[in-house]
Amino acid sequence: MPDMNTIVGSHDLLMITLDTLRYDVAKLEEENCPNLCGSGPWEKRHTPGSFTYAAHHAFFGGFMPTPANTDKASHVRLFHSRNTGLKTHPHTWLFDTPDIVSGFAAEGYRTICIGGVIFFTKKNPLAKVLPGYFEQSYWRMNFGVTNPKSTEHQVQHALKLLEQTAPDEKIFMFLNVSAIHGPNRYFVEGAKEDSVETQRAALRYVDEALGPLFEAMRKRARPAYCLAFSDHGTAYGEDGYQGHRLAHDVVWTVPYREFLV
Repeated sequence: MPDMNTIVGSHDLLMITLDTLRYDVAKLEEENCPNLCGSGPWEKRHTPGSFTYAAHHAFFGGFMPTPANTDKASHVRLFHSRNTGLKTHPHTWLFDTPDIVSGFAAEGYRTICIGGVIFFTKKNPLAKVLPGYFEQSYWRMNFGVTNPKSTEHQVQHALKLLEQTAPDEKIFMFLNVSAIHGPNRYFVEGAKEDSVETQRAALRYVDEALGPLFEAMRKRARPAYCLAFSDHGTAYGEDGYQGHRLAHDVVWTVPYREFLV
């Protein structure tokens, strides 16, 4: 485990949620994702929520997906609220605020959200809650699930924001990538419905589209630490289930990575 007390404050922070990505899909495409997996494999974890809204509240509270094992030594949290009365690991970064986003802001980070799925659209009060954690938040129609080039549009917007930011200013940038979420059938020519195969194709697209963002982060004054993971999976007919917001292994089991960009 990295010592987050040496990373927070000295590194830019990048969090990418690959919305609805299944663990089995991520593993099948590991060799085809050089940007997300070039430095190591996906880790198998359990998400704290079965759909976007619930899972992201947990993430912003410091509850990342939990290792899918019974080895307590590996269940060390990166972030933890201070003064809870619970014992914490020396490498865990403690925050005094209600959430990690405002905690990072208190450490001098500019906090930026680039939304993707419906809960980040800011089109109604409910869809303003998650973006409301951030000092700056953005959503456009071409960032959403109906646009087959959504990740490219999100990354281009991120690059513009980075250009407008001083190289030595600390940044916490969050992206909710919508392309893997359904509908993803348009990533396979002729597909009439979403499936494991169409999600695999969507992930390959996303990995390529994220390349320019990682390259831009490498050019900044300080190194960047990235957390990339899924918020939940989805069912494509397993045991009769379709979709998510339900208790099935394909929904609760997610891929997770953290790495130095």
